[in-house]
Amino acid sequence: MADEPLGLTVHSMPSPRQALAGAEGRRTVLGRWKMVAVLLCCAAPVIASYFTYYVIRPEGRSVYGELVDPQRPMPNITGAQRDGKPVQLSSLKGQWLLVAVADAGCDALCEQQLYLQRQLRESLGREKDRLDRVWIVSDAAPIPERLDNGLRGATVVRVPAAQLAQWLAPSAGHALAEHLFVVDPMGNWMMRFPAGMDTAGAGRAKRDLDRLLRASASWDEPGR
Repeated sequence: MADEPLGLTVHSMPSPRQALAGAEGRRTVLGRWKMVAVLLCCAAPVIASYFTYYVIRPEGRSVYGELVDPQRPMPNITGAQRDGKPVQLSSLKGQWLLVAVADAGCDALCEQQLYLQRQLRESLGREKDRLDRVWIVSDAAPIPERLDNGLRGATVVRVPAAQLAQWLAPSAGHALAEHLFVVDPMGNWMMRFPAGMDTAGAGRAKRDLDRLLRASASWDEPGR
């Protein structure tokens, strides 16, 4: 049989530009995966704490406050401080918030709510610095001087009622002023305590706050 010529297949080598483009593409994909991994690591403690609080509940344990589902993120609203200076509502993020709402006149119900709000925070002991008291004033009337002592240490922000309705809401048949609201450090309204809470109810509300603070202890620290 006659010898046949040896056949050779020649493959062209990638150009330097193609090689660089391929390497750059691999680096981009790798970089994106690394970013996803970092984000998951940062979010994991938050997800775990909420999972623990909302899902893994021992039998017989009841929650006094009403959980808000879905949670409502803090809207981009500009309010006013007590001295009239503008303030972004979002500046309150970074702390757990216990929020009361009323008009500036602050009737007997309002004073009771502010009292319970103050007592609840103090009852948290060494954890109290992780929760701020916030009074949202829903009108432009002057705030009575008789409230000065009770408001010491609290944040007072004026937000028109129409704008506030974009975020907080009362239970059916009740008004905002009848509730205390809990907001997480990310600015999500996530719990509403029952209307007309008395001292016995406040004891149960304290247990809810204790559980929230324990569940978030791995990622939430005092101060903003």
